Formats: sequence, C-alpha cells, structure tokens
Amino acid sequence: MTLFLGLLFTFASNYLGSLAPEVVSEAIDFAQEKETVQFVGLLDSTTDVRTGVFRAAVLILGLALASGFFLFLMRKTIIVASHKIVADLRTDLYNHYQHLDQTFYKRNSTGDMMSRLTEDISNVRMYVGPAFMYFLNTIAMFGFYLYRMLKADMSLTFWTLLPLPFLSVSIYIVSSIIFKKTNAIQTKLSALTTFTQEAFSGIRVIKSYAREKSFQQQFDDETDDYKTQALSLARVEAIFFPLMLLLIGTSTIIAVYVGGLHVQEGLIGNGTIVQFIIYVGKLTWPVTSLGWIASIVQKAAASQKRINEYLDVDSVLHEPNQPAEWNSGDQSIEFTNVSFTYPDTGVKALQKVSFSINSGERVAVIGKTGSGKTTLADLLLRVFDPNSGEIKVGGQHIEEFSLQQLRQKIGYVPQDVFLFSDTIENNIAMAKKHASADEIRAAAEVAVVKRDIDRLPKQFKTIVGERGVMLSGGQKQRVSIARAIIHEPDYLILDDALSAVDAETEQEILLQFNDLFENKTVLVITHRIFTLFDVDRILVLDQGKLVQEGKHEELVNQDGIYKELYEIQQEETKN
Repeated sequence: MTLFLGLLFTFASNYLGSLAPEVVSEAIDFAQEKETVQFVGLLDSTTDVRTGVFRAAVLILGLALASGFFLFLMRKTIIVASHKIVADLRTDLYNHYQHLDQTFYKRNSTGDMMSRLTEDISNVRMYVGPAFMYFLNTIAMFGFYLYRMLKADMSLTFWTLLPLPFLSVSIYIVSSIIFKKTNAIQTKLSALTTFTQEAFSGIRVIKSYAREKSFQQQFDDETDDYKTQALSLARVEAIFFPLMLLLIGTSTIIAVYVGGLHVQEGLIGNGTIVQFIIYVGKLTWPVTSLGWIASIVQKAAASQKRINEYLDVDSVLHEPNQPAEWNSGDQSIEFTNVSFTYPDTGVKALQKVSFSINSGERVAVIGKTGSGKTTLADLLLRVFDPNSGEIKVGGQHIEEFSLQQLRQKIGYVPQDVFLFSDTIENNIAMAKKHASADEIRAAAEVAVVKRDIDRLPKQFKTIVGERGVMLSGGQKQRVSIARAIIHEPDYLILDDALSAVDAETEQEILLQFNDLFENKTVLVITHRIFTLFDVDRILVLDQGKLVQEGKHEELVNQDGIYKELYEIQQEETKN
C-alpha cells in the first residue's frame, strides 16, 4: 500500500512539474507577440504584458510548490517503505541463521555471514528505495514530458530525443560489466570481513607470538585486492555520467538548432524552443540517473543472489509437525547402536554405541582425546543427528520433540565456554527469562563463583568483555555453570566444564551438585578421573566405541583404557 501511494505521488509531482515549461512557453510568446493563448484562462488579448507575465510567474511558483509537496510525499513513502522491507529481510535472514544447524556454521565463516547481513542487505535497500524511486520518477517524468513535447512539435520532439536509443544501448552494455565486477567485489569484501573478525577475536594469540606485522601485511594484501577491484568498478561506473551529459548536451543543441529552423518557418514560437530546452534540462538528471540506477540494480542483484544462497540453505535437522508432550517424570537417556560420522571430515566419532542412564542417575563419560565424548553431548542436544541408531530421552525418541522443547530441558556447559560482551549478571540470566537478582546470586553461589564476583569493583554489573576476556578461565567456566543452573534443567551435561578449576573448588562445586541435582540426570564428560569417585557409573570410550562401563572401584581393577588413564594421572599427581 505504501509503495502504491508513492506511485500516485510520483505521477502527481511529475504531472504538475510538466505544466510549468508550457506556461513559460506561452508567457514568452505572449510577451513577444501579445498572442491570444488559452492556458487555463489566465492570459488573453486584453491582458497587458506586465500583468500576464506576473500571473504566469505566480502560476509557475504554485506549480513548483505543489510539485515539490508531492515529491516530498513520494520520497517519504518510498524511502520509508524501503527501510521497512529491508528490516523484514534482515530479520528473516537473521532468523534463518538461527535455525540452521551446526554444519552450516562449520562450512561458512562468520565474516561472510555478517557481510550478507549488513553490506549486501544495504545494497538491496538502495534498490528497493532510492533506485526504485528514481526509476519511477524517470518513467513518469519522461511520459508526461514526452506528451507535452509531442503536443508542441512532433518533429522537434523526434530530433531532440534521437540520442536516447544510443543511451539505452550504452546502459545495457555497461550494466552487464558492472554486475560481474560487483559480484566479485562483494565476495572479496566478505573475505576481508572474515579476516578482520578473526584477527580481532584472536588478538591475544597474535600479540603473544608477536605476529602483528605478519597479520598487518596480510590485511594490506587483502585491502589492496579489494581496492583494485573497487577501482576497476569505479572506472566503469565513471563512464556513465560523462556519457549521459554528452548525450543530453547533444539533445539541447539539436533542440536549439532544429527549433530555430521551425521558428523561421513559422511552425512554432520562440517560447516553444525555451520549453524544449527546459524539458531537456529537467530530463538531464533523471536520464543521467539511469546509469546510477543500473549500477545500483546490478549491485542489488549480486547482493540478493548472495543473500538467497543462504536463505535457500535448509537445516539438516528436521522438526516434527506435532511435537510430543514431555514426560517430566521420566529423565532417562538411552542410546541404541548409535553411530555418527562428521560429514565434512569423514571422522567416525561414534560406532554402534549403546547404553542407558536411569532417571536421577549421575553418569560420567571418560576417554582419550578424540574418543567421541563431546559428540555424545552434541547428539543429545541435536546439534547433529546420528547416521544410524536411535536416541531416547524420557522414553521417547529424541526426534519426536521440537529443538526448542528439547534444549529447554537440558542444561549444557560446553568445554569451549562462551560469554557475551555484557555484564556477569546478564550472562548468567540469559538462560532464563525474567530471572531475579536473588536467583542469579543463588546460581553463582552454587557454581562457587559468587565470592570471586563480589571482589570485583562492580560485582555482578561487571562487563566481562568480548568472549569474557576480563575473567580467568576458571571464572568463565563457573559463570557458564551458573548459567546452566539458573536454567533449572531436567538434564545437566558438563562437557569438561571443570578443567580450568582447581581441585578444591571442583570438589566444592560437585558437593553443591549433590543437593541441587539430587533427582536430576547428570552427564559429566571429563578427562580427570579423580572427580569421578562419587558418580553412579562411568562410561569409557575409545575411538568412538564404548569399551568399558562400571564404577570406579570396578574399572580400576580391570585391564583397559580406564586403568591406563588412572595410572598416568596418578603419576602426574605425584610429580
């Protein structure tokens, strides 16, 4: 509806604007020859020149004001509509990102995703806003002006507009070149954005190895490549405007020359030549803007193509049409012949793994690096789906629940802790809507991080910095644990979540868990055996297979991976 109103305002503005040159033409003829003219009845043979010219001037001013008013409305409606359309597109793309699976994020860089969400969408806005507006304006102006020109002198109109077909051909040729160059530039910009984002995220590593100059050189090389391609595009775009001005200037010369001949022959008056010159002058920017519009359209087309590439990507995780109801009384977990191979690397993470965990049971998973421990957690959260086998939670197949429904019941603390650049309070509270200050502090108390927070100048209002850079590794882990606790989950998964915490603090946290998660199912993924003495059972993985299962006392007396790891860690403790 907004765009339709913009269309009406465009036609109204240009219709009124097309009348003014005709008034000028008739006023000039009237002033020179005192001819009888019939323009809205303002001028006739009884009107003196001074009065007639004054009336024409007032009419021209009125037409200009009215045309300008509708021009204002046109810009307001179309530009506002473009911002709304692009806001919806940006929201749709962001929401689409949110629903894509982990494989998508592994295959595509953050910088490229950000570039499509910002730069590419901005290019699309320029198309649905300014470019669309100027295109409509050009069409409406050309239509009304052409009618007025044909009405005044068909032959002069033909000669005056003769250069325009050459203009159209030029636009077509150069536009195709612009499209190819624009697409290449957007791809290069994504690469530059990715490089910059990774450099800033890893600035501590860069400084630690004194690699600033090396990264600076890489950035300079990437920037130079981008500059070279951008300059190449700028040179092509620069052809448009001189070409437009040349062709418009040619039209003006033709109008004066041919119009002069027609005046000599008595076909038209001097005012008609002035009328044509005004029309050609007014058409200068609209016709010239066709090159600019073509450039924007090509940029928008290239950007929309890049946006659609991601919008067309479907998540490999499918949700049920009618999600099953959650059985809150059953918190069991069951894996039956579960196998999983990472699609990009071909690594077999799990091979026919089967086990069951009863409601309220605390089970640990241990194994060497790369044994598939973290993959278990990913499959439970449906970050990935298994290639074969089945997983049940609460006695029901995991695929029967929606992803949101499933993940709301699970508290997960990953080994790669991520904190947002926000306050400690908000980082903890993000897992629960409308969490109170008392709930946040209680969760921090259980995670044994409250006393550390209280020592900070702003306590819970402390900004942790990007990825929690202001906190130590152990503090970040405990804040992440507090986040999982305030979530109040039915299941808790700790994926090596205490690796950066000292043994004393670790024991204190686990003792708190005994009370808090007494009736909850807890899965502890770790490489430190000495934290596992109090768990109900231990699952031992090796090369993606479940090789041992039992209590600590049982496993330590059996030959196998567990005993080997136990003895190695005992030696490390002694040393």
